[in-house]
Amino acid sequence: MTLYQATPSDVLNVAELTSEESRATATPMMEQFIEIKAANPGSLLFYRMGDFYELFFEDAVDASRALGITLTKRGQHLGQDIPMCGVPVHAADDYLQKLISLGFRVAVCEQIEDPAEAKKRGSKSVVKRDVVRLVTPGTITEDKLLSPFESNYLMALARIRGGSAPQLALAWIDISTGIFRLAETTETRLLADILRIEPRELIVPDTLFHDEELKPAFDVLGRVVVPQPGVLFDSASAEGRIARYFGVGTLDGFGAFSRAEIAAAAAAVAYVEKTQISERPPLGLPERQNAASTLFIDPATRANLELVKTLSGDRNGSLLKAIDRTVTGGGARLLAERLMSPLTDPEAIA
Repeated sequence: MTLYQATPSDVLNVAELTSEESRATATPMMEQFIEIKAANPGSLLFYRMGDFYELFFEDAVDASRALGITLTKRGQHLGQDIPMCGVPVHAADDYLQKLISLGFRVAVCEQIEDPAEAKKRGSKSVVKRDVVRLVTPGTITEDKLLSPFESNYLMALARIRGGSAPQLALAWIDISTGIFRLAETTETRLLADILRIEPRELIVPDTLFHDEELKPAFDVLGRVVVPQPGVLFDSASAEGRIARYFGVGTLDGFGAFSRAEIAAAAAAVAYVEKTQISERPPLGLPERQNAASTLFIDPATRANLELVKTLSGDRNGSLLKAIDRTVTGGGARLLAERLMSPLTDPEAIA
């Protein structure tokens, strides 16, 4: 292995790696890597090799820059160098924390069989590996990666066409606390509603991601927005997906929700299932939030008020920092929520 310099454009991308030529000439280990990487597009693949998680190709270039670790190269594939970098398993959470804070998503791939078993299949057999967890900004469950003083929301945006105007709705979940809420929104207030919640991750249908009318809002949000297959937002199967997650036959006892709200909620649930793989974190029943129940604050005003962060993104110097005298994580999160979403109902305030 030697030190190496490269940019993502210099190395083979996923489309090139999954070509017939690539698969035909790949070593058994590289063939396994390509298969797992192709199944997890959009995520850095932490590929377990002994005491290290190794990253290859574009992932290695991106991770080495983000983490400030050495980029090397290991052999060639299709006549091009294979960039590589790695992090020790015992320190992986520290590196994950930095990557997640920068907006990356990570698929953690572990060895799922004993090397001795692999040898029984032949000297060139590769140890079986598979992704055991998907770590994304909105679906973190590890205490070490979470701040106890901030909510960590995954949000889904759904749109249902029909009638005089399309319906838009948001659903947001904090899987570390079980909070699950829904609300209708409109194109004009969409960005304000999203910034009010401050999700760490916003999933949208891939078709909606390219919508010209919503593009300005998505541009402001940047890497927080993650396009997903439209099937996750299918309103026809949405009720069934939510009912199965909660182990009920019908949603009649949950309350009255619009089709768009149900579609957004189902997408959020589907993404939780997708990222948690074998785990099913307990969630509270979805609660509908009326837009009129909180004060509307436009994005520019919210930023200039520096409610929970300064214009530079720092908590120090914000209103929250100045008045926070809470003694528990739950209290701190509630105070931040009250500042971000001031109530308008006098009875609720009282």
